[in-house]
Order: sequence, then structure tokens, then C-alpha cells
Amino acid sequence: MNLRKLLAPLLVGVLALGIAGCGSTSSDTGSAKPDKEIKIGATAGPHAEIVDAVAKEAAKEGIKIKVVEFSDYITPDKALADGSLDFASYQHQPFLNNFNKQNGTNLVSIGKTVVMPMGIYSNKVHDVKDIPDGATVAIPNDPTNGGRGLALLAKAGLIKLKDGVGFKATVNDVVDNPKHLVIKELEAAQLPRSLDDVTIATVPMNYAMSGGLNYQKQGIFKEAKDEPLAVMILAARDKDKDNATYKRIAELYHSEAVKKFIEEKYHGAITPAE
Repeated sequence: MNLRKLLAPLLVGVLALGIAGCGSTSSDTGSAKPDKEIKIGATAGPHAEIVDAVAKEAAKEGIKIKVVEFSDYITPDKALADGSLDFASYQHQPFLNNFNKQNGTNLVSIGKTVVMPMGIYSNKVHDVKDIPDGATVAIPNDPTNGGRGLALLAKAGLIKLKDGVGFKATVNDVVDNPKHLVIKELEAAQLPRSLDDVTIATVPMNYAMSGGLNYQKQGIFKEAKDEPLAVMILAARDKDKDNATYKRIAELYHSEAVKKFIEEKYHGAITPAE
């Protein structure tokens, strides 16, 4: 009886070591799925809906994803930078570059997600040529998408910008404004609601759709599908760019199931990125 009492703790210790050893081996090979819930920040509407489709596919592989919705363009990257999020899925590369420059962060793209062109929308006119003299135009107030909106107005022939400024343009770079347009800068999420108060607005596709806009009825001009600023990316912290699980999540944006969801949900308004 005394011998049994002496041996029992030793056997428990041996078993514990064996279990710990097995756990260590699995972790070292990277075969184990993460126990933590991976948080992906996205703006409300299509971006969040697509992340949700990715999350459903990831769940089949034992990867837990939580979609965290935002109503603005700045907070998601800040949350990613401070570690509150694992990914941000809502922006193009120039926007991310600008955020890094302004905030001293080192966020990186680990993959392309979807193509979402910006458009010019209106409740008052049906063609660019019908925009009256002195009309009020609303554009996004963040630096990158504001410049993108100005570049779109230039492509539509409504204004002319300084040579070479491209999407980095500001209202101060407008060198010709033949229709004397009055340009107002608003938060992107407010642009769809502004259409009753302005003549036209340049609206990123995700906010156009989440705001209930219909390009077939209200759209009068939009970016080409091969426009680089229309290509959205999945952003992560630089230290996580080689994480195998994170790379797999980026791949799932291009899975057949997610592609099918995008095609059936958005009918060509949003398309999978190449």
C-alpha cells in the first residue's frame, strides 16, 4: 500500500511530461490551430460582409474569426497598430501607405481582397454634362480618398488638377474649375446621406452600398476596374506577415466559396481581386 502511494505521484509526473512534450511538438511544427479568436476590422457594409464569408470558410479549418465593424476609415488601422485587431480589411495600398507615414506605424499588406471602384453619384442629375454651374460637390475628407475623389472628378472632365498630383491632390491643386464647383469635404460614411444636400458626391463603393445607393440609378461616372485605388488589401502588422495562419486567411479571400459569395451578392459591382 505504501509502495503504491509512492509510485502514484511519479506516474502522474511522467504522464504530465509526456503530454507537455506532445503539445510542444505540435506548436513547433505550426500544425496547431490558434486557440485565440482572430479579429478582423472592417467598415460596415460590403467589407464586413465579405470578411464574414471568409470567417465561415476559416471555421471549416478550425480558425476562429471575429468581424469587428467600424464606421470610419481611421480607427481600424489605429486598432490594428495598437494590437486590438489582427487584421484590417477595408482599404487600398496608398491609403495604408499614407496612414503609416502620418502615424509612424509599420502596417503591411499580406494580400489583395476585392476590387471596389469609386463612383460619382447624384439624386439630381443623370449625366456629368448636366451638372449645373456652381454645383456643390462632396468628396471624402481623408487625404487619400479625398485625392481619389478629385482625380475622379478630373477624369470626368469636371475639373483639372496640377500635373502629376494624381490621387495625392488636395482642393488647392485644382487649377481649372470651369463649372465653378463648390467642393465640400465630408466623412466618407456621410456621403450617401449628403446627396439630398449636394448635387454630386464621389463615394467609395463600400459606403455607396452600405448607404443604399444604386449605381444603375444614381451613378453617373465611376473608376475603371483596373484602377489601382480600387483594389482593396488585407493589412496586418509587419511582425505577423509570415504567420502561416494569417497567410491562410488571406488565401481564403480567393477561395471558390468566397468568390461565389461576392459574385452572387454584388452582381459585378464588387469583384474578387486578381
